[in-house]
Amino acid sequence: MKSAFRSETSLFRILEGISRDTGLQPEALAANLGLNLSTVKNHIRKLRQDRLLIPANGRREIRLNPDYGYLVGIDMGASHLHFALAGFSGEIIRDAVEKVRPEDGPRKTIQQIKKGIQRLIPASERSRLRAIALAVPSAVDPRTGLVLMANNLPGWTNIHLKDELQKEFRLPVYIENDANMAAIGEHWRGVARSADNFVFIALGTGIGSGIFINGQLYVGRTGAAGELQFLHVEWPRWNEDFGDTGYFESYASGQGIATLGRKLMKPRTGAHSKGLAETRDAYFVFEAFHKGQAKARKVLETIFTILGAGVANVAGVLDPEMVVLGGGITRGAPELMLSTVTTVARRIQPNCPPILMSELGDQAQTYGAIYSSLMAACRAATSRNG
Repeated sequence: MKSAFRSETSLFRILEGISRDTGLQPEALAANLGLNLSTVKNHIRKLRQDRLLIPANGRREIRLNPDYGYLVGIDMGASHLHFALAGFSGEIIRDAVEKVRPEDGPRKTIQQIKKGIQRLIPASERSRLRAIALAVPSAVDPRTGLVLMANNLPGWTNIHLKDELQKEFRLPVYIENDANMAAIGEHWRGVARSADNFVFIALGTGIGSGIFINGQLYVGRTGAAGELQFLHVEWPRWNEDFGDTGYFESYASGQGIATLGRKLMKPRTGAHSKGLAETRDAYFVFEAFHKGQAKARKVLETIFTILGAGVANVAGVLDPEMVVLGGGITRGAPELMLSTVTTVARRIQPNCPPILMSELGDQAQTYGAIYSSLMAACRAATSRNG
């Protein structure tokens, strides 16, 4: 299986391959990677001496050493931060979720991220931290790691988040768009493990997608590939200004559900918002739907129909093996979402691929961040070891 990362050295490729298939023998690993067996055995010997690899099950099988060090993966949403501390094998040791106030701006949120990492790992253990990776709700410059524009976070335009964290922790830091990171996670540990060509559509406060083509994450010319918020499925409204949110995100997202819900359902007066995060929360619509309220069902059917049209367009352009739906919004009414989206997409696109729900749910970004942190640490280790 290919990966989201371009492999610079055979050492890196070995670590990457083992991260996906624990317990391989050298012969199987060499065959999977297309490398010479003697080269693989020599590299494994070196990596075991450096404690990155240890025996697994039997003497000849190998796996990553979970005690080599710690990894931090962070899912940064428009309303929350999910911090995860993992061992070097990628298994989560502990995690924490914190609310954020988008209106507070980048500076306060960056400080919150720094303090959250420090709380996650005791000071006495911090020297064993190997790398940090973050999923952010923005396109990311593929050359510099610059956070280009998080349209759901006021003030988040051209933010040097990677530089800030590298200065603070003096470790490798990898930053990627949250939908791309979710696609990485789904490719590593989820429903797309065996797929080389797929699209992951992330549905949260906003909407985005991560695209894998021939086993590689595709980020595009500027890092903005898969930014679905500007997708348009209603041509008579082509000249309207939907602002930074864009046409598609105005509907097919958590804030789209909340907006239409307030319009059609008129929620109780006591449910007024206290900030941007609460204004965008679609919880009241899902709550009413599960109580059997017809207007709530109408809201969701409308939004999911629009989403289905968008999925059909994406499938028609990319012809993937599968389309995976994930993100917090998929938990609200998964059966209704999947049935509506599938019906609409198949009606529009005759060759529509399977549409599946994420196996990782709202953990996909976190697992993608952990994997990215692991790869950043492996890349650093192999560069030191030649």
